Amino acid sequence: MSKTEEKIAFVGAGNMAGSIIRGLVQQGHSAEYIWASAPSEKNLAALNDQLGVHTTHDNNACVNLANIVVLGVKPQMMKQVCENIRASLNPSALVISLAAGVTCDSINRWLDGEYPVVRCMSNTPAQVSLGASGLYANNLVNNEQKTQTQAILSTVGIVCWVESEALIDTVTAVAGSGPAYFFLFIEAMIDTAVKQGMPETTARELAIQTALGAAKLAQLSDDSVVQLRQKVTSPKGTTERAIAAFEKNNIRATVENAMDACTKRAQELANDN
Repeated sequence: MSKTEEKIAFVGAGNMAGSIIRGLVQQGHSAEYIWASAPSEKNLAALNDQLGVHTTHDNNACVNLANIVVLGVKPQMMKQVCENIRASLNPSALVISLAAGVTCDSINRWLDGEYPVVRCMSNTPAQVSLGASGLYANNLVNNEQKTQTQAILSTVGIVCWVESEALIDTVTAVAGSGPAYFFLFIEAMIDTAVKQGMPETTARELAIQTALGAAKLAQLSDDSVVQLRQKVTSPKGTTERAIAAFEKNNIRATVENAMDACTKRAQELANDN
């Protein structure tokens, strides 16, 4: 983002907010203009000691005069936090929400205002600057604010915009919850290799590196993921036998059912608000 400094306030200093703050500082945004608030001294102390950002337990002091306010609290806490800070919020502030299942309309209702709101669904690989974030902007967000939001989230990974707020629930199913799917698959590969006699440390190293290499190849290759799979799958070979076993056990339907369940739960969270 522009080196013209603007106060950015983070209400909530958990893993995701902390990752974004680190990304901002590492990419040249002055810590002098970054504030973070949280009830836990542990998270705040780390941000202050390691990065030099301002920290406080007072949410109102945190958001006061901020041009951009990032809400990094749990969905069930969002209503209480918004009602608490609304008197101190800059009337022209851009509000960025990291909470799953909380709509832009709910946030504005709790803030008792008409704020430009961007919903962001990111994921835990943001902790190693490999995050994937889906963004949706309400109709009050202008182009400059979209650019500011993209610059903030790009410090921890890639950014994709969606045109419909409903698609944020699909972003949750693909990206937000997605790392857990891959962790489960890696876990199953390790467990099977161990059952076949391989030491766990070796199995872990091979499985993780294979996942990393496959993802990187898919990212850099001009081939589609279908073509990449086919290139590994030689006729009557070992990979073909493994893929056949996956297909026989309906891996596609399993993935579809899991992602549908994830999307449905995100929709339920939104309806609860």
